[in-house]
Amino acid sequence: MASFNRVILMGNLTRDIEPKHLQSGTAVTDIGLAVNDRRKTAAGEWVDETTFVDITLWGRTAEVASEYLSKGSPVLIEGRLKLDQWEKDGQKHSRLRVTGERMQMLGGRSGGGGGGGGRPRAEQRDESEYSQPAGHTDPAGGGGGGNDEEEIPF
Repeated sequence: MASFNRVILMGNLTRDIEPKHLQSGTAVTDIGLAVNDRRKTAAGEWVDETTFVDITLWGRTAEVASEYLSKGSPVLIEGRLKLDQWEKDGQKHSRLRVTGERMQMLGGRSGGGGGGGGRPRAEQRDESEYSQPAGHTDPAGGGGGGNDEEEIPF
């Protein structure tokens, strides 16, 4: 049976980014993303719901995120779901998280992160989108995809 594991999320960072490097030199960072949703209840009232998602970024994507983003920055993440499982004190635990494979910084130069000071727009756009290298694999055994798509200007 075929399967498909793809996640696209847009939200705001819940904390500042703390980059780390593995012994191999590969950059890795865990970020928190708050994704807001607004829906109407049966009574006709609007209710805001926030979902908090844990995301792991690898390689150049992790480096760029830690350099340009901070708490509250808007960002779009594309990746895949991964189930982490571990045992602690005899109890089994699990957590669903996202392995980010592509990141797009959002927002303008002056507000909400994703900017880059007074750099020209074209230069900013080139640095704002990164993917994992084609041959990159994270310790969990996933693969990365290259960024062979043309950029869609919208």
